[in-house]
Amino acid sequence: MTTFNTPTSKIPDAEHLYGQLLAQIRADLNPAQPPVIIGIHRGGAWLAARLHADLQLPEPCCTIDISFYRDDFASVGIRANVKTTDMPVELDGRAVILCDDILNSGRSARAALNEIFDFGRPSRVDLAVLFDRGGRELPFAARFVGGVAEFDVAYKLVLERDQAHRFCFRVPLRAN
Repeated sequence: MTTFNTPTSKIPDAEHLYGQLLAQIRADLNPAQPPVIIGIHRGGAWLAARLHADLQLPEPCCTIDISFYRDDFASVGIRANVKTTDMPVELDGRAVILCDDILNSGRSARAALNEIFDFGRPSRVDLAVLFDRGGRELPFAARFVGGVAEFDVAYKLVLERDQAHRFCFRVPLRAN
């Protein structure tokens, strides 16, 4: 495991990590029972849409906004960029791959599971993340992971897309 702890540390190559993540999921895919892909807005939805297209899954890609399911909703309030949850697929008894861009505390994954179960009871939910930066506060682990490194808490890891929708990371200092 590498560590990101200074401004001179090498920023992970998001496109390379995407290729690794895609290969893991493709190797595990059961064509007879394809999973439902669900992305957490924002970066997880980007990741889910790209995985869905590259895996050529038959059903629509789903997205969720966890804003109202977060455990800090009461203290933070409604965010200005609330998105729409789009769940056009029946989840009961289905395998689900829940996509998020960065796994850190596990709080987003917890909120996403709460929302998913409002739509049905999947047979299983596997978490797929482009990058696991450590810092877990809740007992969540991703089954599919593009890359892993411990990150200094002074830095954020932000997924972005360029004009061609290729992934890249930005690593700004956190505001105090």
